[in-house]
Amino acid sequence: MNFLSALVRFENLHEVRRLCHWGPIIALSVIAICSTMAIIDSVIWYWPLDTTAGSINFLMLLNWTVLILYNYFNAMFVGPGYIPLGWKPENPKDTQFLQYCRICQGYKAPRSHHCRKCNRCVMKMDHHCPWINNCCGHLNHAYFTSFLLLAPLGCSHAAFIFVMTMYTQLYERISFGWSTVKIDMSAVRQFQPLMPFSVPAFAATLFALGLALGTTIAVGMLFFIQMKVILRNKTSIESWIEEKAKDRIQHYQTGEEFVFPYDLGSRWLNFKHVFTLSGTPRGNGLEWPVHSKCHQYTLTIEQLKQKADKRVRSVQYQAVEDYNGACCPLNKGFRTFFRTPCTEEPRIPLSKGETVLATRGTKWWMYGDKIVSEEEMRAGVRVRGWFPRRCVEKCHYDTAANESTSDKKDKMP
Repeated sequence: MNFLSALVRFENLHEVRRLCHWGPIIALSVIAICSTMAIIDSVIWYWPLDTTAGSINFLMLLNWTVLILYNYFNAMFVGPGYIPLGWKPENPKDTQFLQYCRICQGYKAPRSHHCRKCNRCVMKMDHHCPWINNCCGHLNHAYFTSFLLLAPLGCSHAAFIFVMTMYTQLYERISFGWSTVKIDMSAVRQFQPLMPFSVPAFAATLFALGLALGTTIAVGMLFFIQMKVILRNKTSIESWIEEKAKDRIQHYQTGEEFVFPYDLGSRWLNFKHVFTLSGTPRGNGLEWPVHSKCHQYTLTIEQLKQKADKRVRSVQYQAVEDYNGACCPLNKGFRTFFRTPCTEEPRIPLSKGETVLATRGTKWWMYGDKIVSEEEMRAGVRVRGWFPRRCVEKCHYDTAANESTSDKKDKMP
């Protein structure tokens, strides 16, 4: 297995520490609870192993567990792939098209970005995922997406087992010590259970059912989000760069056409670029196939334009709705709730009328700095984080005012 070969090398043993984080602890606990309860319920109460269907069901449950853990650990320990420290392009003239990373002491290759959590420049960085305590990028994108597919499928199977276990074992009565309620379920085929289905077993099965259903919904939505960007050969960061590029072109009326360089022209080609039979994606993470109208540094040149243009480096928005800073706000819409960013970065509360400078974002959330008072700015206060896109509106841009604000932010410690 790829993740085992990555662990046995002495220099990578420190990667095991990634398990000591709330994200992997919760994720592995959910997998363990759902898998264990599904196997116990099947063997003892629902589908015993002495039947053909029961044996097939048992093997399928084991298969889901192994595949889920295989892709999960590969996504965590294989990692996204990092740009070598001190990296430079082969042609020295190409450095004019690239950004320099002072922390990694090298240039950022096309599609790479520096992750503050990993403290390295990541190949084709999509996001830093707390559930694997690692970045999702070039090398582990397929493993991560496969995990997002397999986890809902396995949890759906487990949820079916939980429902049928409670249905078949409670067909005669539900007894809680003070009353007995008869339920007619004679149509259900009965098996002789290995042990009585007690109240603790019912409670454990019901708890596991809640975990399985919640995982199916939440992780299933993440899978569709990832597939959407994979079929466009685009990352969430690049989506924001593209949005700012179109905003820059519209503002200055340049008349140029922005073509996203890494879309290979068909969803199937984009899909094959990430998913391969060997599990290793195509390319070395430094150079990429591009659209016929573009070249290797089309997107990096656009990033340099946006960095030079303070108007698009951070877009000014004004809050039109109050937001209390909740991670998954229930009152901001169904999609905002379920598509909250999977990151440890904080959320910032907003009050109507406050101004924020957004530096990146998704379709439903944005990330940026809240403009604070002069006193707070002198004291070094910086309020930075995520907030729902529906809570803000783009306001009229004042070049002088924003440049002044940006300069003050740059001088802050």
